[in-house]
Amino acid sequence: MLKGMVTAPLPTPLRARATPTGPDARADSDAPGLAGAAGVTTACCTPLTRAPLSATEADRLVTVLRAIAVPARLRLLSMIFAHENGEACVCELTEPLGLSQPTVSHHLKVLVDAGLITRDKRGVWAYYRAVPDALAALATVFAPTR
Repeated sequence: MLKGMVTAPLPTPLRARATPTGPDARADSDAPGLAGAAGVTTACCTPLTRAPLSATEADRLVTVLRAIAVPARLRLLSMIFAHENGEACVCELTEPLGLSQPTVSHHLKVLVDAGLITRDKRGVWAYYRAVPDALAALATVFAPTR
């Protein structure tokens, strides 16, 4: 899955500026994401094969790895990326996963906090969008030097 993706530096989880859509939409300002105010992805970690990680870089990388180390979260991430336009409503994710809505919401929050997906509240539902650069960045951390 990661092979064909364009590589980018592993992003630091930062506050995202969600773009509201629709008349009832609002930005979810409490949801950390990958982009800064200008939508620029920032670097986190040097590839493991080029230099030893600093303590800060290791902490950032561990946050992302812990987020995807749980099977339910990995499945959620896969379902969101595979969903039309890379976006899915929480209501569309509970049944296929076989977990309750509060449990799915908890797992989604962890993925948002790790910067792998973003959240947009529309009315009573939350919509989650994949951040393709996040997985591409993760792939570069593990890419061997040439």
